Amino acid sequence: QVQLVESGGGLVQPGSSLRLSCAASTTIFSIVGMGWYRQTPGNQRELVASSMSDGSTNYADSVKGRFTISRDNAKHTVYLQMNSLKPEDTAVYYCNTVPTPFQSWGQGTQVTVSS
Repeated sequence: QVQLVESGGGLVQPGSSLRLSCAASTTIFSIVGMGWYRQTPGNQRELVASSMSDGSTNYADSVKGRFTISRDNAKHTVYLQMNSLKPEDTAVYYCNTVPTPFQSWGQGTQVTVSS
């Protein structure tokens, strides 16, 4: 069973930056796509950034130019650098595989952007 452990969230002011980390306990980390998802109360999780095994990355329009996804295959860790944060970025952020996420999800990390 895969374990995903997210960290790095917090309460920040608009315009601030945060860096999220996700450690994955899977030996196939280097050959799978990894993504960051986020969820707000009453809404479905949405994929905001993905990093494929070939090095390609994709971003939701809402975060393009502000968020950067990266990965360290040796550490089985994926990161999300979030700059110029906006109140609408407030959500619980999760990592998981893409395009099809594992059935098990981590606990997520709360990001709150508020003045």
